[in-house]
Amino acid sequence: MLNRIRPALGRVLTPVGHVVARTRVSPNAITVIGTLGVAAGALVLFPRGEFFWGTLVITAFVLFDMLDGAVARVTGKISKFGAFLDSTMDRVADAAIFAGLMIGLSRDGQEPLAGVALYCLVAGVVVSYAKARAEGLGYTCDVGIAERAERLIVALVAAGFHGLGVPYILAIALWVLAALSTVTVAQRFAAVHAQAKDGAEAAPEPSP
Repeated sequence: MLNRIRPALGRVLTPVGHVVARTRVSPNAITVIGTLGVAAGALVLFPRGEFFWGTLVITAFVLFDMLDGAVARVTGKISKFGAFLDSTMDRVADAAIFAGLMIGLSRDGQEPLAGVALYCLVAGVVVSYAKARAEGLGYTCDVGIAERAERLIVALVAAGFHGLGVPYILAIALWVLAALSTVTVAQRFAAVHAQAKDGAEAAPEPSP
């Protein structure tokens, strides 16, 4: 859903990309640094119950990581490997966030909710894998009510307010994310199934 604002976001980030490009930091380095920062914030601070500060650190590195594409564009260093690295590191960052939430909630005695966080982690991986596998087979798979950006916003906003003592907000957010992720997986399965069915119906019969 938030993919619709990507062109506008790109225009905002391009001037920042020009500034960062002058430091000669490569787009791939930005990707890796951003991912390491997110993972550190999630796996160090969340398990200690520092949900608010963990959210701030993660958000800062998520925003930093968004500059890799802008720097790649202004320096002409767009590459297939860079796209592969970015997608792979996104999966690492997402897993770290929900793993950190799971560990923190478990240590806080909230094992059922920690289980929901684990489900969100697995469902998020399936959402991303379904799209990657579908596109690898030649299908389009851009549907989904809860893609990565939406999942991150909901999880981080809820974790931050949870760290400030707002009751129930993290529990509600995780249950909502679990439901939306499940719906997104179903939407992608349905989209690919429809394309596969149409392709099979359109295929010519073999000659006798």
